[in-house]
Amino acid sequence: MSVVGTGPRRRRVLAGAAVAAALAFLAGCAGGGEARTSGDEDERFIEGDGSSTAFAPEEREPAPEVSGETLAGDEVSLDDHHGEVLVLNVWASWCGPCREEMPVLTEVHDEFSDDGLAFLGVNIKDDRTAAEAFANNYGLDYPSLYDQPGEVPQAFRDTVPPKAIPSTLVIDRQGRIAARVIGPTTYNQLRGLVEPVLDEGTANNGGAGQA
Repeated sequence: MSVVGTGPRRRRVLAGAAVAAALAFLAGCAGGGEARTSGDEDERFIEGDGSSTAFAPEEREPAPEVSGETLAGDEVSLDDHHGEVLVLNVWASWCGPCREEMPVLTEVHDEFSDDGLAFLGVNIKDDRTAAEAFANNYGLDYPSLYDQPGEVPQAFRDTVPPKAIPSTLVIDRQGRIAARVIGPTTYNQLRGLVEPVLDEGTANNGGAGQA
C-alpha cells in the first residue's frame, strides 16, 4: 500500500498546484490572458486578449454612477458626459499593454472628438506621480480619474472583470454600456465599436439622447 506524504514538501507541492489552478481560472475569466502584477505580490491583474463585444441598443445596461477626482485635481463624473459617446479606458503606468495602446486611444480621440466623442481614463492601483508622468509623456489631452483602490472597475464588474487591465468601455449618449474590450484595443477595433454608436445620434430613434 502506498502512503501519501503530508510533510512540508508535500504541502508546498499542493500549495503550488492550487496557485497555478487559481491563476488559470482568472486568465480564463479575462479572455485567456496572462497574469501580471502591479508590483504588489497580493495584487494580481490579468492581461486580456483584446476580445470585444458590442451590445445592441435593446440589450444595453445603464452604466453605474461613477465620479471622482482626476489626476489634475478636478471633479468629474460620467453624468458630465450625458449626451456624448464616452470611451472609458482603464490603465496604469506599470501596465505594458496600456503603453502599447495609448497611441490608438489618442488617434481615435483626435479623429472623432468633434463628432461628440469624449474620453475618460481611469488610472488604477498606481502611484500618482508615476501616473501623472505617464499621462504627460503620452500627451493625453483628456482627463483620467485617479482611482488608486480600483473602485471604478469594481463598479463595472458585471461587464468587465475588475482585474482585467487594460480594458475599455464605450458608453452611449443615454449613459448605457454599448461595447467593451477586455485587453488592449487596436485602432480598427476601437473605431469599429465607436462609429456605430456615434451614428445613432443622427438616427431617427437616437436623437432623444442628445443634450
